[in-house]
Amino acid sequence: MKLIDPASLGFLLLPFTQALQLPFGIPGSVQGIRSTLGASFKVPEFIKKFADPISTSPLYSLHRSLIEIPSVTGNEKGVGEWLAAYLMGKNFTVETQAVSEDRVNIFAYLGKNRTTHTLVTSHIDTVPPFIPYKATSNTIYGRGSNDAKGSVASQIIAVEELITEEVISEGDVSLLFVVGEETLGDGMKTANSLGPKWRAVIFGEPTENKLAVGHKGIVMFDVIAKGKASHSGYPQLGVNANSHLIEALYKIEHMILPKSDLLGESTINIGLIQGGVAANIVSPYASASVLIRLAGDLDETLEVIKKTVHGLPVELKFLGVTYGPQETDHDVENFETIICSYGTDVPNLHGDHKRYLYGPGSIFTAHSGNEYILKSDLTEAVAGYKRLIKESLWPTKRVPAIVDKVIKEETVIAPVSRSAIVGDKSS
Repeated sequence: MKLIDPASLGFLLLPFTQALQLPFGIPGSVQGIRSTLGASFKVPEFIKKFADPISTSPLYSLHRSLIEIPSVTGNEKGVGEWLAAYLMGKNFTVETQAVSEDRVNIFAYLGKNRTTHTLVTSHIDTVPPFIPYKATSNTIYGRGSNDAKGSVASQIIAVEELITEEVISEGDVSLLFVVGEETLGDGMKTANSLGPKWRAVIFGEPTENKLAVGHKGIVMFDVIAKGKASHSGYPQLGVNANSHLIEALYKIEHMILPKSDLLGESTINIGLIQGGVAANIVSPYASASVLIRLAGDLDETLEVIKKTVHGLPVELKFLGVTYGPQETDHDVENFETIICSYGTDVPNLHGDHKRYLYGPGSIFTAHSGNEYILKSDLTEAVAGYKRLIKESLWPTKRVPAIVDKVIKEETVIAPVSRSAIVGDKSS
């Protein structure tokens, strides 16, 4: 069945206006209706849904407001100020934590208790360039619609609904929205100094509304070759840095790196190559930037990289973003699981807490020139976050595997009630 955008249904009312010979047509927005009939006119709810279906949904309207504010990494001030005001308007206690000039993390909680059991978190920065908001009947486009303002909006609405339903209260859940995730993770690294320690943290990233079992680590480094310039007609008088770089990159691209049964193979990407001055000059300098998505042991991987270029006339410069593979908790029933090959803020938040990674949207459309998310994914994510929050606060009591094994191996079993095995869920 083909879905029809409610905003396009104004034409159905057109015959009525013509038959009644009304002195106006049917405007295409709530603002248009008010400008036609006067600011004091109260627009009926069913008309609002036709004219602007996004504004009638707390989830979709919050999501739209976040996307409409550009927040490319380094320029998150506007969205941070707006989000802090929004959360204060919802009766949260809101703290702003300075990360750098004009860039702040947003930390929010109920009442005065800033140390909560569970933290729900995501990031408010995006990759460039800014892409304006656009919505159709079932899809929302725009930079950050997927990564990760879809998670931010869904998380906030999930917490708001749990408060309204009186499921959670002061001391249960806090919210943290950070800057800088898309580059160096400086927002989450700064958040380590907030003070509270949590027992569970729910990270929001596009996982297709599946619960991640883990994600690969990152190793970033530059390969640098130095040569000596000379006239290309007399190459024996120079040293070609490009040639040295090409040899090193060939060996790097064919490295055998440690892998993992959980995360699979490590991958190598030579993302940027620079070198030379002109075609008629022997190149005095060349460099390349390499990023490895790491599935195996970090130390072993670093050792392989160094051995691969040992003896070659190049040097390695390892960059600041380096961490090993991350395993995340996925012990919640009725969630599909996923393995992620991208990086997150999970390793940047220190502490001995359970780590859940979940969110709406697909990484395959994130960072693209046509970034989008389905409205249905946002709605599903609200329900998913609510389940994860409740599970983090009141874990489902299950029979340990070792107990199950002992029972199966016994030849004679004394009668045991289910409540004695599982435990009283009311406690």
